[in-house]
Amino acid sequence: MIEGQETLTKVARLKYGMVGGGKGAFIGDVHRKAIAMDGKAELAAGCFSQSYPSTLETGASWGLDKKRLYKTFEEMIKAEAKRKDKIDFILIVTPNNTHFPIAKLALENGLPVVCDKPLTTNSRDAEELGKLAAKKGLLFCVTYAYRGYPIVYHMREMIASGELGEIRFVAAEYPQDWLATPLEKTGQKQAAWRTDPKRAGLSNCVGDIGSHIENMVSYLTGLEMESLCARLDIFGQGRVLDDNASVMVNYKGGAKGLYWSSQIAVGYDNGFRVRIFGTKASLEWAQEECNYCKVGHIDKPLARLSRGRDKMYPRAQALSRIPSGHPEGYFEAFANLYSTFLTTLAKKLAGEKLTKDDLDFPDVRDGIRGVKYIEKCVESSKKGAVWVKFAQSRGFREVMG
Repeated sequence: MIEGQETLTKVARLKYGMVGGGKGAFIGDVHRKAIAMDGKAELAAGCFSQSYPSTLETGASWGLDKKRLYKTFEEMIKAEAKRKDKIDFILIVTPNNTHFPIAKLALENGLPVVCDKPLTTNSRDAEELGKLAAKKGLLFCVTYAYRGYPIVYHMREMIASGELGEIRFVAAEYPQDWLATPLEKTGQKQAAWRTDPKRAGLSNCVGDIGSHIENMVSYLTGLEMESLCARLDIFGQGRVLDDNASVMVNYKGGAKGLYWSSQIAVGYDNGFRVRIFGTKASLEWAQEECNYCKVGHIDKPLARLSRGRDKMYPRAQALSRIPSGHPEGYFEAFANLYSTFLTTLAKKLAGEKLTKDDLDFPDVRDGIRGVKYIEKCVESSKKGAVWVKFAQSRGFREVMG
């Protein structure tokens, strides 16, 4: 399915340990199923909950060895690092404020990391993780999973090859309605921690879904942000973090952008949409119709590309799993991200040379830039929705190499 995938037949199936993601945790279940889809790695250890009895119960239901179920992430990382049959990487699916200490300890003990976004709650910590991963020579994946849709890779190649001409404007939106009511007051766990600054960090809406917009646009277009002007709104009574955000963007080179993310947009499920306008053509893609994209040309009829039917660039074609008319969705996108990362990790462990495609997964640099974006949006909004420079710090440039 993916170039280089046969590498995994030369080594034993990779093993991973998981922090968070116990029973009832939506995103943890998504990660496990996505990893299992291609059979390249298996869950071997875990600290799934702050409650040890809950971790034991969860681990037992999945058939895990009780000796590899741990009370704390510290205990798990230190114990696994010493085992001859240690885990090959650690997966972090916990609230935002815990990402940094878990990832830092894992890297210090020689374990590659896969971490949910946003990477950390501040750019200082994010850059420290980047430097540590580079120093240790360890792979680090940040799960911006929407990049895993095959047609997204095709769109990226279209833009890179000049089919759209010079990019002029980007319009991207991500509306949801799941926080249109005070869900956090009902005991719903995800709503409770995402609206809590102690666990979510500086932002709720921008940090949770607005960061997906930033990453997707950056990946598709290669445009670098020069400055932004953000207004972060709070509509939910009693909330202290944003649930709606409007962001204007200036890119280096003259292109402009407009991002809107919302969790109070009644009538919308998960309406992530990106439109990119160039001098010769335009592209439009929507996550809820993820197998297709629209292409507009000045001198041609509007076209609708199909992931399964139409010929795509090789990288996109390699990640397409089933024939046309059989929808590939969220799990498959996640699985593509993992398949790439796991193939690359296996090749690295085997001492093989890595290719450009091997490294085509969201890494710690994407995570650092995402945290920086969140911080700049908050800064702009607090100053009265003013324009602020999106300057990369010295530490960020060092990580970027």
